[in-house]
Amino acid sequence: MAADKATLRELGICIIIPTYNNAGTIIDVIHSVSEYCNDILVVCDGPTDGTEELVRQCDTPVHVIAYQPNKGKGTALATGFREALKLGFRYAITLDSDGQHYASDIPAFVEAIQAHPDALIIGSRGLKHDNMPQKNTFANKFSNFWFTVQTGKKLPDTQTGYRLYPLRKMGTMRLITSRYEAELEMLVRSAWRNISIIPIPIKVYYPPQEERVSFFRPGKDFTRISILNTFFCFAAILYGYPSMLIRKIFHI
Repeated sequence: MAADKATLRELGICIIIPTYNNAGTIIDVIHSVSEYCNDILVVCDGPTDGTEELVRQCDTPVHVIAYQPNKGKGTALATGFREALKLGFRYAITLDSDGQHYASDIPAFVEAIQAHPDALIIGSRGLKHDNMPQKNTFANKFSNFWFTVQTGKKLPDTQTGYRLYPLRKMGTMRLITSRYEAELEMLVRSAWRNISIIPIPIKVYYPPQEERVSFFRPGKDFTRISILNTFFCFAAILYGYPSMLIRKIFHI
């Protein structure tokens, strides 16, 4: 089955783009995504640079969800998921609004979900891309290690935001985190529910340092991620591993 717009609609796939202050890139991202999908949800997470106004005036029809103040990427994703479920979608592909991800990889996600229904498909970046910040490589390896400890499963890239989430399979997963660490939380808790997590290779663009825009706060966000990993290590023993075993035995 070809991965055209009709196929995405038939499979119940929408695209969710969480955005904060990305006025310089958001419209180009929307236009590139619209070549592959008509069902685009943009979550304006408390922007202060005119991003929301640009999205609402965009010549490409999008479903806009906006609120103030900024609450973090995790909250933006959760808000987008709830709206997508309300609109009847089964899956949501998420990608960043800074132009880092290539819309041309969307067909690869569609092919993967056709082969693995109700799986969580996660993009996998090569760790040797041109201009990839060294801190990103370290953070990815760090996160990959703790994900394996907490779930017994291995993934090549647990940090990317380019993913396809099985919304109905994930059900009413209520996040305990609200910012960047929420993407790690969703991976771990999906693994504990025995949701298949399938990595696929994706392309990624890292602009030169002087052009790069990032809202990741190394001190605060890394501390939050470290606290979450500590919590999940204990939770894995008390809940995660027993849950995976019980679900496997009883085919839940």
